Amino acid sequence: MVKVNNESLESLGNAAIWALPKTAFLCSRKVPAAVVLKCYDWAIEQREKGNCIISGFHSQIEKDVLHYLLKGKQPIILALARGLKSTLEPEFEKPIEQGRLLIITPFDKTIKRVTEQTAATRNKLMIDLADQITIGYASPSGQLEELLKGTEKLVANVTL
Repeated sequence: MVKVNNESLESLGNAAIWALPKTAFLCSRKVPAAVVLKCYDWAIEQREKGNCIISGFHSQIEKDVLHYLLKGKQPIILALARGLKSTLEPEFEKPIEQGRLLIITPFDKTIKRVTEQTAATRNKLMIDLADQITIGYASPSGQLEELLKGTEKLVANVTL
């Protein structure tokens, strides 16, 4: 359990990662082809710099970014839009053992499926908790674009 801003989050992994500066990475599900390689390059750059990235790693591009990050040694925070599972995915075992992965969720174990609402809650949480935000791509008039309108934090875009 991690306590953040008086809110308790279910967690698994190295809670000390929470104290690090965090960059949230979010990306819409549908992405123009020209953006894909820029997202990969951004992920590799973050990995090489050792930056802590927080993301839901849910959309395909976010999953691809996680793939590149897991090849490094930098800290990663995985924010779930559901409760923790009883078993850990195999690709997370080694990073957990190495103390470089923290999995968090605002949901209890009874929430087993990601819904539009749980994803929105998770995304808002990430934006609130991150020090800065990087967007792979936000669909025009999409949920992500709408969510970002409410933040005063620095929002970077990998395509700029």
